[in-house]
Amino acid sequence: MLPESTNGAGGTSGGGLAVPMAWLCAEYLADGVLRAAALVAPGSLEYRAGLQALALTVHLAEEPDGPAGAWAACRVDEWLRHTAYDRPWPPWVEERLAARQASGGEGPDLALARTAWRQLRDTWIRAADLDGRTDPESPVDETEQIWLPAWKLGLPLAHLSLHLR
Repeated sequence: MLPESTNGAGGTSGGGLAVPMAWLCAEYLADGVLRAAALVAPGSLEYRAGLQALALTVHLAEEPDGPAGAWAACRVDEWLRHTAYDRPWPPWVEERLAARQASGGEGPDLALARTAWRQLRDTWIRAADLDGRTDPESPVDETEQIWLPAWKLGLPLAHLSLHLR
């Protein structure tokens, strides 16, 4: 299965609409994981942030020329490592997007991944301050809220959802 196909025009060079199959598979998998975890309401801003963060992680962890869909069952540990709290996720995303750009140019999968990253980076959400606690063992005071880029809320949601799958 090729990572991209067309709407029946016989190939991407035949003038048909390119379908971003790799991105759609990653987003479908992320949606299933988040819905199964049931941590936030589907359709909420928090859900969208988690969906985009997990879809980006799934999509960018895959090799660009790898078979679409063949990775789902065996890559969860890798996705957990990439979404872990102590990992530098934003630089990893930037590096992987740049590598994809350099190796294959702009395709529909890369365009959607770049859009998701831009939205996660540029959208700010008011949420509880998870990093502002002085004692890591103390509970989070949800009344003390700050503005966070959406990825800072979506990434822990994606990670926890993967654990609960």
